Amino acid sequence: MVINIKVPTSLGIIPDGNRRFAKRLLENPGKGHEWGMKKIEKIMEWCRELNIKNVTFYTLSLENLDRRPKEELDFLFALARNELTDVINNPNHWVHETRTRMSFFGQLHRLPEDLQERVERAREKTKNYKDYNLNLAIAYGGRQEILDAVRRIASEISEGRLSPNDINELVFRHNLYTDGTPDPDLIIRTGGEKRTSNFLTFQSTYSELIFLDTLWPELEKEEFFNAVREFMERERRFGR
Repeated sequence: MVINIKVPTSLGIIPDGNRRFAKRLLENPGKGHEWGMKKIEKIMEWCRELNIKNVTFYTLSLENLDRRPKEELDFLFALARNELTDVINNPNHWVHETRTRMSFFGQLHRLPEDLQERVERAREKTKNYKDYNLNLAIAYGGRQEILDAVRRIASEISEGRLSPNDINELVFRHNLYTDGTPDPDLIIRTGGEKRTSNFLTFQSTYSELIFLDTLWPELEKEEFFNAVREFMERERRFGR
């Protein structure tokens, strides 16, 4: 049995394989994304069993936003609208029952305006919850996040509110989208690819990485728990 003391404090997940899973079952890509969204709730349930408090999902990259077919993006946005509307209006939604705070980061201004509004309302509805944190990276790219942080710092310097000599890691972190979100101890990627694909580029410097061949919608509890066990068995050196 997993021992809570050694489980990751913060977990990052790159949920890859929705479209391939749908194709395998002769379904359209939208069906794969629908199954993939349902898997998020299941993962959060498993994380509560393990007492993992912070989970960050890479839900939509900037590359996906620029390159995926409009029809597929429209379906993804519709799924997000429906789920966020349920969070906003349904007091029995699982995020309320489990007191899970929802956070969203990325270039959210690139989302449709009505979706931006729902994101903000869901954030507001859950902002006082402190038991668990569900962080969703949407329209996100790690390199772009770093560039945006540099621009904000440069703006503060040009306006005389910050001296170049005052720039340190803490100042830089405060200017990242993820300000206040703990760095992931462990990042799990499904789908067989062995790369992080611009996910939490700055924050993942010392993260442990586990790559699973399983496609995201078919990930089951035993394999997820085994991945956490593997993390627990590793010796983390943090550059030492």
